[in-house]
Amino acid sequence: MASVTNIEVIGTRKLKGRSRRSVTLSTKITQQELEMISAACEADGRALGEWVREVVLMAARSPSVALGAEQLMTEIVGLQLFLTNVLSPIACGGRMSTEQYQELMRNVKTNKHRAAREVIAQHAAEKPEESHG
Repeated sequence: MASVTNIEVIGTRKLKGRSRRSVTLSTKITQQELEMISAACEADGRALGEWVREVVLMAARSPSVALGAEQLMTEIVGLQLFLTNVLSPIACGGRMSTEQYQELMRNVKTNKHRAAREVIAQHAAEKPEESHG
């Protein structure tokens, strides 16, 4: 379990309609991480502290069974593989037998994880180029 350091409790008087935010939470990040976070804050039109607070609270409220980005990408790529392979013969006027359909489903289930990792790696490789361009 992660430990939280630098927690500072301040007075607990109530402010207009809400409780006073009285605990400070901090962490150490690299300069590159700060630049990435700052860009996200700016794009969202929020101050750094407010943006970080909302992101941390959103993550804390998310159920542990929620799908992460990688799982979602895997399912999206699985759908893409399925649609590409099922629509191709249909678009050419062909038909698909039950056995062909079942084989297609086995292939999608077998290959979607690898294909999703490749897509994620490709996007990760493109990101640094975009930020320096």
